Amino acid sequence: MKTKPTLKPGALEETSGANTIASELVRKLIANYRDNQMQAVNKELGITDSHSIWFDLPKLKKFIASVEDEAKKANPEASEEDLGIRFYYAAYPKADDWAIMESHPVEREYAERHTLVMIPTLKKEDETGKMLNHDFCPSNDGSTLAMTSKAKQPINLEALAENHGTLSPPHDPRGEEFP
Repeated sequence: MKTKPTLKPGALEETSGANTIASELVRKLIANYRDNQMQAVNKELGITDSHSIWFDLPKLKKFIASVEDEAKKANPEASEEDLGIRFYYAAYPKADDWAIMESHPVEREYAERHTLVMIPTLKKEDETGKMLNHDFCPSNDGSTLAMTSKAKQPINLEALAENHGTLSPPHDPRGEEFP
């Protein structure tokens, strides 16, 4: 399963309305976050948290391709519409606890700042027949397991996930349209 590019001749006119938001609304939504959640985090933790995160397009495309490949292994009948990506809000550890980042090299200057963790989802029917978007994770034996469990016990697998984008701050915010 491979995602097809949407920008074929004439496609821009067909899709442009679906992927736009009025600039003033974007400004207001961003201001709401910065004036409320971000201020609460900064005050409570005594830090200056980041206000944005940037991912380069090749990293995103590679992650999407991995999601498609793993989903095809898990369920060859799965369609593109059965797939998704859940964005979890997350935070890097304190600088004193940075040793847990050893296997995932991230600069220590990101300590305590928020991030996003992207986890693939695969639509699956639950016991009542309702279709749910389940987090999924490829296992070492080639199968794909739901990452959620009622027992909430830790799963000792490598998860198909992505999180390290460029946070601003600490990186230079010049170039941002919505500071």
